[in-house]
Amino acid sequence: MSDFIKQALEERGLMEDYRKRPAYQQNDYIGWINDAKQLETKNKRLTQMLDELEKGGVYMKMAHPASRKNQRV
Repeated sequence: MSDFIKQALEERGLMEDYRKRPAYQQNDYIGWINDAKQLETKNKRLTQMLDELEKGGVYMKMAHPASRKNQRV
């Protein structure tokens, strides 16, 4: 994992949410972010991953019920 991704996960308190995802999702996110050629695209993808982890129930803009966070009212 790139340092900038690790730092972003830690800063937003999402490392545990990231680690709870299946290995294929962890690998997909990291590869997808790192494969971007432009810094702007890397940052956009990183932000999407962070937002999806924070929200839960989403993976690559698709519904992912297994990662839905328990919300109590």
